[in-house]
Amino acid sequence: MVTPQEEIKRKLTGVVDIAYEQYKRDLPRYRMAKELMSHDVVTITPEASLDDAARIMGEKHIGSLIVVKYHTPVGIVTERDLLSKVLALGLFLRDEKVEDVMSYPLAGVSLTAMIKEVAKLMISMKSRLAVFDAGTLVGIITASDLIKSLPDVPETEVKVDEFMTKEVVNADEETSVISIAKIMGRQRIGSVIITRKGEPFGIFTERDLLTTFLAKGKALFTEVGPECSQPLIVIPAGTSVHRAAATMALKHIRRLPVVRDEKLAGIITARDLVEAYAK
Repeated sequence: MVTPQEEIKRKLTGVVDIAYEQYKRDLPRYRMAKELMSHDVVTITPEASLDDAARIMGEKHIGSLIVVKYHTPVGIVTERDLLSKVLALGLFLRDEKVEDVMSYPLAGVSLTAMIKEVAKLMISMKSRLAVFDAGTLVGIITASDLIKSLPDVPETEVKVDEFMTKEVVNADEETSVISIAKIMGRQRIGSVIITRKGEPFGIFTERDLLTTFLAKGKALFTEVGPECSQPLIVIPAGTSVHRAAATMALKHIRRLPVVRDEKLAGIITARDLVEAYAK
């Protein structure tokens, strides 16, 4: 027989357990920039060539470099800059300097900025964010960093269908890499779906271009088919933003094609997921 004291204890234990589970669910929403950021900040000078920038980004497998002048962070140069401001225009990386394409001023947050604030600023500034501690650069936060920590809250339970890009750009496997690079640069997109006999089978991204070609000085006139990432990792329409973020983090990717009835219906990116959370 359960005594009144034991019943009270049982109820209190249950309340504590419920509170603890709620605490664990809520904890991610209180994360700060210092918990989200990458500590290894790679820098470059404004006078450096974009050839050097591409090589460094490719070797480090990163998509951006903080530009520093006289020991002061002044801007950022990204893989997208190389595509849209150089390759898409038929220019050569070796002939252009970082200062010609970098974005400035540098968008930044403090170490103690909360995850929601970071997400909103990232979307409004359309940029990766530098993290500062009393004026000193200590880290950088990208969309990929953010999606690793997106909390399981109502705003991340919305479906990817609401934020994905529905017009997906694709190209045949025999298309040259230089043509793919120009398409991405002109349309300011980070990937192209690669098809074989009209069916999607792989994806070629700006990171593939950077690490496999630009960083190594490899010729861009080869066919894209053998160079694309495959098999294609996809998610079904109706997937939640939170589950899509978890999939990206687990697979170490930044883009997910979305399928409906076994047909390509769109593509969702890490930045799209951050935007969904920031709403």
